[in-house]
Amino acid sequence: MYTTLRQFGLLRVTRSALLLALSFGVLGCGTMMSSTTARLADNISSGILNQNDPETVREGAPAYLLLIDGLIDGEPGNTSLLMTGARLYGSYATVFVDDRARAELMIEKAWRYGQHAFCTTRADACGVQRQTYPQYVEYLGQLGKQDLPALYTMAVAWAGWIQLHSEDMAAIAEIPKVRATFERVVALDEGYAGGEAHLYLGVLSILMPPALGGKPEAARGYFERAIELSEGRDLMAKVLYAERYGRMMFDRELHDRLLREVLEADPEQPGLTLKNVLAQQQARELLDGSAAYF
Repeated sequence: MYTTLRQFGLLRVTRSALLLALSFGVLGCGTMMSSTTARLADNISSGILNQNDPETVREGAPAYLLLIDGLIDGEPGNTSLLMTGARLYGSYATVFVDDRARAELMIEKAWRYGQHAFCTTRADACGVQRQTYPQYVEYLGQLGKQDLPALYTMAVAWAGWIQLHSEDMAAIAEIPKVRATFERVVALDEGYAGGEAHLYLGVLSILMPPALGGKPEAARGYFERAIELSEGRDLMAKVLYAERYGRMMFDRELHDRLLREVLEADPEQPGLTLKNVLAQQQARELLDGSAAYF
């Protein structure tokens, strides 16, 4: 995977959004598409979520991306389809695509789909990302729970787009808006999307060391809350906690304990199997490098 995205620090969070795209994006299409199409989407979603072989997903998911593109071409104003396209393209690019040029195309498409999806939900939502920070925060305060799916989708796509442009200070300057968006998601429903907004906020709180403005204790609280909300079934939360907080604070005891817990856990959890298998692969890599790091 290309270096700049790893350095930016949100890469592992966005990886897990691929699985959330399937469970929260695709399944939401049922109210807006034919029952046959909805059942097909549900079946494909379930099969991918419960797949324990990431390589099968790597090889098979591109056909699904093309399917989503075709459905969007037929219904360009369909919010649910746009949300699914945004989440799948952005996450597939960061999980499985090693070629920078291909990843750029996919992430740019994810960001377009994410913006368009939010725009279709409210008459005043188009272009809201370009507002000043105070204006944007005020706008977020007007949103309700009915706006959560599109708001969360946009936030994830936005974070992915910033990762792509992590060497551009103009893009980095948008991080406060992204943080405010995830904070609004948590305020509206902290358990939405499995509580994953807490993981984004945890990483955002500790992008910098404490001496440069990082907030490690706030990050710790976010990570622990994410684990609590998933009742420990979402193994990616522990991987991020170990990688981002444990390593930043040079807490090897916490780091190694969390990773061992991930490796000892049963990854076979309904709707989380693929995500957990990926988390265990990453946990093994981090634990193998623990002695060298600490």
